[in-house]
Amino acid sequence: MFHSNPIRIHTDSFHLLRFALIYVLIGASFTATGQNSRNLQEQYQLKIKRSNDPIRIDGALDETAWQNADKADNFWMSFPVDDQRAPQDIQTEVRFTYDDQYLYVGAICYGPDDYIIKSLKRDNLGFWEGDAFSILLDPVNERTNAFNFAVNPANVQSDALINGQTMRRGTGNFSGINDAWDNKWFSAVQTATDHWTVELAIPFRILRYKSSQTTWGLNFARGEPRSNSWHTWSPVPVQFISMDLGYTGVLLWDQPPPAVKSNISVIPYVSANSHNNVEEGEATTTGINAGVDAKVAVTSSLNLDLTVNPDFSQVEVDQQVTNLTTFDVLFPERRLFFLENSDLFSDFGIPPMRPFFSRRIGLDEDGNTIPIQYGLRLSGNLNKDLRIGLMNMQTKGINDQPGNNYTSLALHRQFFKRSVLRGYFHNRQGHADKSLLADDYNRTAGMEFNFVTQDGSTRAFGGYGMSFSDHIRNQNNSFYNIGAGYDNRNISIYSNLAGVGDNYYADLGFIPTQEHYDAIRDTTYHLGFNHLFSRASYTYYPENNGKIISHTWYLNHMRDWTTRASELIQNSFRTNYNISWKNTSMFLLEFNHQVNQLLYPFTFTDEPLPTGIYRYNTIGAIYVTDQRRLFSALFGISTGGFYNGKRQQYQLMFSYRKQPWGKFDLSFEQNNIRLPSNYGNENLLLVGPRIEINFSNNLSWTTFLQYNTQDDNFNINSRFQWRYQPMSDIYLVYTDNYAVEYWGPKNRAVVLKMNYWLNI
Repeated sequence: MFHSNPIRIHTDSFHLLRFALIYVLIGASFTATGQNSRNLQEQYQLKIKRSNDPIRIDGALDETAWQNADKADNFWMSFPVDDQRAPQDIQTEVRFTYDDQYLYVGAICYGPDDYIIKSLKRDNLGFWEGDAFSILLDPVNERTNAFNFAVNPANVQSDALINGQTMRRGTGNFSGINDAWDNKWFSAVQTATDHWTVELAIPFRILRYKSSQTTWGLNFARGEPRSNSWHTWSPVPVQFISMDLGYTGVLLWDQPPPAVKSNISVIPYVSANSHNNVEEGEATTTGINAGVDAKVAVTSSLNLDLTVNPDFSQVEVDQQVTNLTTFDVLFPERRLFFLENSDLFSDFGIPPMRPFFSRRIGLDEDGNTIPIQYGLRLSGNLNKDLRIGLMNMQTKGINDQPGNNYTSLALHRQFFKRSVLRGYFHNRQGHADKSLLADDYNRTAGMEFNFVTQDGSTRAFGGYGMSFSDHIRNQNNSFYNIGAGYDNRNISIYSNLAGVGDNYYADLGFIPTQEHYDAIRDTTYHLGFNHLFSRASYTYYPENNGKIISHTWYLNHMRDWTTRASELIQNSFRTNYNISWKNTSMFLLEFNHQVNQLLYPFTFTDEPLPTGIYRYNTIGAIYVTDQRRLFSALFGISTGGFYNGKRQQYQLMFSYRKQPWGKFDLSFEQNNIRLPSNYGNENLLLVGPRIEINFSNNLSWTTFLQYNTQDDNFNINSRFQWRYQPMSDIYLVYTDNYAVEYWGPKNRAVVLKMNYWLNI
C-alpha cells in the first residue's frame, strides 16, 4: 500500500523555479525587437473588393478584377534577419477579390525559376523546405485561431489550422500547427523565367466566420530556399515563425462577406480488406466495410463533425523509435476526424502531461485498432470570445471486453488580446449490452488560465484538475501545473512546475511518468509525481551578411520526484551549442548529465537492473548537410554512460530527391549498450528506408519499411493513392509485419478503400 505525502519541493528546485520566474518578470518590462504588434493592424491593411466578372483559376491573373484590386507588396525579411525589406528581385505581390462563393487570392512571386520542390504530394513533410507561398487568415481577428493555405511552383497544396500559441524558431515546438487538417479548395500556378504566379479559390463554406465581421486578421509568408529566407507582408520578429498570430495585418472588406447559406459536406467510403494473423494462428479473413463522415456548419463559426463506422486504414503507420527510457513514447495523432480544432481538447496541461490525448480513443496501447461505432464533435466559436469543443465517441467491445463511451467538453474564453481561461471535462464510461456500466468509469475535470502578451513575448499559466474513478478513493487525485516564459530576439527562458497525485488517473490522457514497470514481478505500479522543467537559451545573430545565420547556447534542467516520499525519479542537466548556416546546414554539440533512480527493477537487456540511483554523462554531436541539394544527409554520434554501463549511439539519415517526382530516404540508428557482465549487452538497430514516387500531383505511391530489433519487428507499409477528384481518393494499402529474431510472419493486411467528398 502506498501512502501519499503533501507535495514537497526540493530546495534546489525551488530556487531554480523562483529564479526563472523572477527573470521572466524582469524580461517582461522590455519590448521585443521589431515592430510592436499593437500597431501593425493600423499600418498593414489590405482592402478587398467584390469582382463583377467571373474569375478563372488558371494562374494567369489576367481578369479585370486583379488589375483593380489593392496590392500587398514590399515584404519584410522575417528570417534570417528581420530588420530589412526583402530584396527587390525576390519580392512578392498579393491581391484579393471575391464573389458569392469564393475568396480569391492572386500572387506574383519574383525570383529565378530554379525552384526547389521536395515532393508532388499534398502536405508532404518537405513542403516548407522548398519554394512556397502561404496565406494566413484569421476571420475572427482574435489571434486565437487561423487558417493557412499554401502552394508551391508545382501547384502542390498544403493547408493547416493555426492556433494562438506563440511558436519560437529553433525550439522544434510546432504544437500550434495542425498540418493534418485537410479541406477542399482550388489553385493554379504558372511559371516564367523570373517569377511564378498563383491563383487560389477558397470556398467561404470551409472558413469559420461571422458575415458581420468586416475586419479579418491577415498575413502572407514566402519561403525562398535559395537564400534560406522567409519573407512576410506584416513584419514578424526573427525569433517567431512566420505564421505567428501575434503579428497580423488586416483584410478590410468593402462590405460584409457573403453569408454561407448551406455548408454540409458528406464523405462516404467503402472498403474491401483481407487480414491474416499468423502470430495468433488465425485464418485469413476478408470483408467489406462502409461508413460515412459528415461536416455540418451549425453556424458560420461553429462546425459539427459526424462519423459512422469510421475507417482509418489509409493513415500512415507510426514512425518507430528506439526507446531507452523506462516510460512510454508519445506518437502523434494522424486520424483526420480528431484533428480539426484539436487544440480545444489537447492543449491542456504541459508536455508530456496531457489530461486529453485522442489516441486513447479507438487504439490500444500497441496502436492496434479498436472499432469505433460512431462519433460526433461540435467545435468552433460561439461568439468572438468563446470557443467550445464537445465530442462523443462509442467503441465496440472486443474479446469479452466491454466497449467504451467517451465524452469530452472543453470551453475557451478569451481575455485581453491573446489570453485564455479554459476548462475541460472528460469521461470514459464502460458500455455493454447497449447500456452504460455504472461501475466502470474514469472522469477528469479542470481549469487553466494562460496569459500571453499581445506581442507573444511573455506568457504565464496555471491550472488545476481532478480525476474520479470507480473503486479509487477521491484523495490525492489532483493535477496542477504553473509556469511562465519570456522571449525576445536573443533570449528565451521558460519554466514550469506540475504534478499529479497517486490516485490521479486519466484514461483519456497521456502522463507516462506515472507508470513504473517492475520487470521481476511483471507488474506496473501507478505513482504520483512532481515535474520541474526549466530552460534558457541565448541566440546571437551576426550583423554581417556572412555564411552563418546564428549561434545558439541552450541549457535545460528537468527533475521528477514522487509525491508519496519525494523519491527521485530522474534529474538531468543538458546543454548544447548550435550553429546554423545560410546554406541550411547545421552543427550541434551537446553534453548531458543524467541521474536516474529505478524504483523497481527494469530491463534493457537480458537481466533486470536492480533498484537504486544511477549517475552518468553523455556527449554527442549532430551535423546536417545542405537540405536544398538533391542529396542531403544527417550524421550523429554520442557516447558515454548508461545506468551502470556504457552506450554508444550512431545516427545516419540520407535523402535523395529526384525533383520533383521521387524522394528516397534512409534512416539508420544503432545503439550499443554494454552493461556489467551479469546484466548483459544489447545492440539495438533501427533502419527505416522510405520511397515516395509521385506520378503526378494526384497520383502517388509511398513505401515505408522499418526494421526494429528492440520491438522484434520488421514492418512494410506500402500505400498507393489516387486523388481522382478534389479531396476524393482511392487507396490501396498493404501492411506486413515479421518477427526479426527468428524471422517469421506475424500478420499482414491488404485494404482497398474509396471515398468521395460531396458538398450539399
